[in-house]
Amino acid sequence: MGVDRLLPSDDAADLLALTCEIADKILDPIVDEHERTERYPEGVFAQLGAAGLLSLPQPEEWGGGGQPYEVYLQVLEELAARWAAVAVAVSVHSLSSHPLLSFGTAEQKQRWLPGMLSGEQIGAYSLSEPQAGSDAAALRCAATPTGDGYTLNGSKAWITHGGVADFYTLFARTGEGSRGVSCFLVPGDLPGLSFGKPEEKMGLHAVPTTSAFYDQAHIGADRLIGGEGQGLPIAFSALDSGRLGIAAVAVGIAQAALDEAVRYANERTTFGRKIIDHQGLGFLLADMAAAVTSARATYLDAARRKDRDLPYSQQASVAKLVATDAAMKVTTDAVQVFGGAGYTRDYRVERLMREAKITQIFEGTNQIQRLVIARGLTTR
Repeated sequence: MGVDRLLPSDDAADLLALTCEIADKILDPIVDEHERTERYPEGVFAQLGAAGLLSLPQPEEWGGGGQPYEVYLQVLEELAARWAAVAVAVSVHSLSSHPLLSFGTAEQKQRWLPGMLSGEQIGAYSLSEPQAGSDAAALRCAATPTGDGYTLNGSKAWITHGGVADFYTLFARTGEGSRGVSCFLVPGDLPGLSFGKPEEKMGLHAVPTTSAFYDQAHIGADRLIGGEGQGLPIAFSALDSGRLGIAAVAVGIAQAALDEAVRYANERTTFGRKIIDHQGLGFLLADMAAAVTSARATYLDAARRKDRDLPYSQQASVAKLVATDAAMKVTTDAVQVFGGAGYTRDYRVERLMREAKITQIFEGTNQIQRLVIARGLTTR
């Protein structure tokens, strides 16, 4: 993408260079066809895992890359610039691994983390329900204690990688109210677990999003992550980092749209001049570049706070809000730069505009982010 990055080390620079090489060789050549035909990218996540790109921010002691979040998010941005659906799935995989890594017992970590972090298994995050999206405390999917574990009944919605993931980080009700939610690690082949038809989405076609249905599905007590009733704090702690992941994905989408628009503006001529040389269009591209650079700065600020163990929840919401709104604006303007051609599927900007929209919705809508930011202001 030609982004001038200020990285914390030479190792980080080498990692970004490796990521770009992998993304250019593995993702970029097949993204258009897979998105057009809605075909799952078989083998891609295993390749990313083998390169260590699925576990970058996780501790080395468990097989992770031990990279600061500041670096991991820039890797995610580079992946998103080539293939947003894959980058979202990588972000969700990290989100799904967080509860076990942060709240699991040593025995649970030793048992399950190696497969998660090596790329042998890909994970999904299962929090939302048909009637409980932004209001996570309203979920109804139930985990009823039995003699040796729990019986699961109920449904979940909007699961990225639903139906193809190897494990699901599930939040289910074990009691009443906001303190009656618990976190479980569910294997993808659990008897009694089924999935709905993949959603017919506006974008991100290559990775399925589905509902899940639990019908007398039994799991052992060892599948409980943290204590009973600890589910919502676990979920929300994971979502702060997840929002940063989506912010980075949004910036990657926006950067790709900017690059496409600049390339087209340098090739297309009107009235005997490159269209980029017309002031009106040049200023539009300048505003797009400023938006991408500003959005990147917001997620890096939040990531650096996280890396220093400082509070970053407020900054994560700011980053998610700013970056995803910028992605929607930049991709829309990129289509405008292409004119009528931008409204066709002959050019990637049409797809990038559709993909940008969802970033304003998942991991907490931008209206929810404004609510979080506003609440933070009132407690000062």
